[in-house]
Formats: sequence, C-alpha cells, structure tokens
Amino acid sequence: MEWIRYVDTLNDHYRSQGNPPYRWSVNESAPLHRLSKPLTECKVSVLTSGGVSQCAMPAFNPNAKNDHRLDAIAFDTESSDFQVHDNYYDHTDAEEDINCIFPLDRLRELADKGEIGSVAPRLWSGFMGRIYNRTKIAEESGPAFANALLADGVDILLAAPT
Repeated sequence: MEWIRYVDTLNDHYRSQGNPPYRWSVNESAPLHRLSKPLTECKVSVLTSGGVSQCAMPAFNPNAKNDHRLDAIAFDTESSDFQVHDNYYDHTDAEEDINCIFPLDRLRELADKGEIGSVAPRLWSGFMGRIYNRTKIAEESGPAFANALLADGVDILLAAPT
C-alpha cells in the first residue's frame, strides 16, 4: 500500500483553484501544560471548524476562505438543531449525528457521569474553511477566542477540526 501524501495532495488542490502555494505554520515550541486539577474537576468546551451552525443562524459559506466567524453555542442546545455547510469534506455522517464533529451530547454524558467536571456554558463553531491570513488568527481572532474561553473558566478545549 502506498502512503497518502496529504500535504502534496492539498497543495495540488489549492493550486488547481488558482491559490498561491500554502505557507504551512511552523511552531518551534508548544505551550503544553499538565492539568492543575483532576479531569473530574475540569470545565470542558469544544470548537469545531466543520461548518456547523444552528438552524436559526446563517449557514457558513461552504467554500469559505479566511472566515474568522465564530459562533458561540449554548451548552444545552439540542443536537438536532444544527446544519452543516462545508464543501471541504463529506459531512454525510455529521448530518446523521452531529456528535461526530461537534460532540455536545458526549460532553454532557461525560459530565453527567462525573468523568469531567462540567461542560462550559458556551461551545464553539467557526474558523471555517481555509485560513490563509494566519497573522489575523495570531493577533486578533485567536486571542479574542482565548479570552472568551478564559471568561467561561474553561480548563480544556477539545478541537474538532475537519
């Protein structure tokens, strides 16, 4: 079996759409930290970038590029209240069960079982599509999102990228 050359395939795909070569981010270090308290005491949130929006909200542009939109979703929103608009992956399974890319029911179950402390008041969907303006993420959108997580007292963020 031959390996899938994901980076080469992705670069070829972007070039075929007339985009410049993608400049991959290179991080020399990662600020990873051990939890300061047990998982059973942690508040958890989630971020999906899979084009997930509540049915009453505007749909994401399925062909988005540089979309820094970030929707806050109440932790107790019904899992049936979502739509998926994204042309960058097959979302058939997500349309059947949103939890495969936005695990809000699973988080609530973990909290109910006492395996995590609690679910944060807000869960998140956004940064959809291909983001080429990384400076804006690093200097504006990312810090604003981090501040929202801090305001909610989030200890752990689960990232569910697509």
